[in-house]
Order: sequence, then structure tokens, then C-alpha cells
Amino acid sequence: MKVDVLLGLQWGDEGKGKVVDVLTPKYDVITRFQGGPNAGHTLEFDNEKYVLHNIPSGVFHADKINVIGNGVVLDPITFKKEIDGLEARGTNLTKNLHISKKAHLILPTHRILDAASEASKGASKIGSTLKGIGPTYMDKTGRNGLRVGDILHNFEEKYAALKAKHLRLLEMYDFEYDLDAFEVGLMEGIENLRRFTLIDSEHELNRNLKEGKSILAEGAQGTLLDIDFGSYPFVTSSNTVCAGACIGMGIAPNKIGEVYGIFKAYCTRVGSGPFPTELFDADGDLMRKNGNEFGSTTGRPRRCGWLDLVALKYSVMINGVTQLIMMKGDVLSDFDTIKIATAYKMAGEETEDFPFELPEGLEPVYTELPGWKCDLTKVRSEDEFPEELNFYISFLERELGVPIKIVSVGPDREQTIIRE
Repeated sequence: MKVDVLLGLQWGDEGKGKVVDVLTPKYDVITRFQGGPNAGHTLEFDNEKYVLHNIPSGVFHADKINVIGNGVVLDPITFKKEIDGLEARGTNLTKNLHISKKAHLILPTHRILDAASEASKGASKIGSTLKGIGPTYMDKTGRNGLRVGDILHNFEEKYAALKAKHLRLLEMYDFEYDLDAFEVGLMEGIENLRRFTLIDSEHELNRNLKEGKSILAEGAQGTLLDIDFGSYPFVTSSNTVCAGACIGMGIAPNKIGEVYGIFKAYCTRVGSGPFPTELFDADGDLMRKNGNEFGSTTGRPRRCGWLDLVALKYSVMINGVTQLIMMKGDVLSDFDTIKIATAYKMAGEETEDFPFELPEGLEPVYTELPGWKCDLTKVRSEDEFPEELNFYISFLERELGVPIKIVSVGPDREQTIIRE
């Protein structure tokens, strides 16, 4: 058996949670392999809406095992809040949610360091969600971090030692904070973690493959936020690309099977950083309104713009995408004309290659296609697609060289069209 990987191809918020939920019935195991509670994967079904931050999006299928992999960073406080919320709505995860002992812990002082660092940057801030993600990964690479497995042996002593190091670092910043307020709920969160099955995930997942079980790996954030290949420095702190699944799960590259790449029919971005096709006019406002483009974790309004094919081709290449999934086609239903950036103009020359950096003054070169001007939200089969939508899809398939297998026309499970 192989591990299939599902990834965002843009700047995050592509709709990965919904698609994982739709695909889960095909798999035995669902796993998260990187990122932390800055992820916000939204699912809607049975007239209910759920937003998951730490937990894989397959948890609403009781017969599936869900794994938080070693590449994830986990905040015990926010994790407990998420678990409490799900249990209050009737979802018990203690039997089917397993957590890697090697996943690193986000501590209260990581969140303080995150806030202090961001405040010190002033106008050059990167738009951190202030969840402590970056400082936790810094401790991981600096070999100072605490992992989930550490809660089983002398955790309070280990935490006290690391906290002391962090407090010394905070003396470098002119930043006021209330440590007691940040620590509220930490030990309750640690006790909550001990309720779950803590595993050596690399062994369990490779055993699953040997036993013939199917695995779906769920990425967080998006390819253009990857620490190596994204629009640096306005990126996240982990590898969001397909190769990150091998590191974040402990599986070999030859175990990767299908690579599902998810993208919106347009583009969005949260926080700071370059965005070549960003719209500052009524079209951008309409996309934001129709797409309800507000962060599921932060609530921040997302920046909106036309589809960027230069960036999308780059993401397809980096990840080795084998199947594409287009989300939110319904959001563009009000546009007479739809634009797609097919090249960049930089210093008077056109390029179709995603550059080392996206400089100021970069101009997108657009191709214009006719809009479909009809409500897609009630469409339930490909046969009902308007001609203009079929043309849009065919254009993208020709340019990208990868088939679009799924088209989403709304937030609910039922609004997901699988193309034959």
C-alpha cells in the first residue's frame, strides 16, 4: 500500500478539511504531518459547522484511526479546548485519535516569545498568528524542545528548565506580559493529553502499510507558505510540501502514492507578504463576500485576487501533483469575465517561472475567460456544469498538465462533484 497525500497549493485556506472529510471513507488512517493550531480546517455536514485546528479532519468517521504525526507542533491548552468542544457535541476521540510521542509541544512561553518577536518587527512584521508555532520549531531545530513523550516522565521539571531559558530570552525584548495568564490551563492540558493513545507513529504507520491499510496524509497551510519554497520570509515554520509528509510521518519517499493538490478557483492570502494578483477593488470585495473569506482561526479578512497560474504551476511541480481539486467555483458565479494570471512581467520581461522573490512592481499578465454567471451551489453532477465552467476547467488542465478530479461548489459535503 501507499500513502496518499493531500496538500494546499496556494497560501493556505484552500478547503483541505472539507476534502479530507469527503475522501476519508476510502481510507483506514488519516494523519496530520506538519503545522500546528494556526491551521483552521472547516467542515460542514448535517447543518453543522466544525473548525479543526490540531486534529486530523477524518475524526467524524468513528471507524477510522486519526494520527497527529511527529512533524506537528501541539499546544496542550488549545488542544484540550478543541477536544472539550467536540466532546460537548457528542464526538469522543479517545479511541480513534493517536498522537506521536515525537510531536513537539507548544508551551506558554513559546506564545509569549512569538508575540514579543512580532511586536519588535514593527512595520516589517510577517503576520504571525501568535500561536507560538515559530518559536516551537526554533526550539525543535535548536534541540531544546519538549515533545509529547516528555509528559510521561518528569514533565514539570523539564518544563521549568525550558521556561527559565525562555524567560532569559524575553529579557532581550521591551515587551510586557503576564506569565500566569499564559499558563492558565497548561497542566490540565497535559493531563488531557495523557488520556489519548501516545504512539511511536513511524512504527505504527509503517505497520499499517505492511498490513495493507490505506493512509491519507493531510497537510496544513499551503505550498506557497513552505519554509523553503514559499514566499520567504512571509511563510510558516514547517515544510508544507509533499516531501514534508515523509519527514512528518516517518515514511520513505517510495511509499507516496497519489498526490492530491487543492486550489481555489481564485487566490486568497492572510497576513503580510507579496500577492501578485491581489485585488483592491469591487471585484476583490465581491470575492471576499461571496467566499466568506475570513480566517477560521484568526477571523482576519483574507486578501483576495484572481487565480495565479504561475504560482500554481510551481506548486504542482514541487509536489508532484497527480490529481487536482478545485474549490469554491461557486464564488466566481457573479463575474462576467474571469481573469487568470498566466505570466509575470518583471523589469520589462515576461516569465512563467516563479521567481526567487516576488518584487514590488511585478505585474501579472492576464488571460481573460468568460464567466458562467449562474448559481452552482445546487449542481450535483458534472453534467450540470455550464459551458463556461467546463471551458475554465479545460483551460486549467491544459496549462497544468494534471486532471481536475473534484470540483467543489459549496461548503457542504454534498456540494462536491467528482469528475469521471
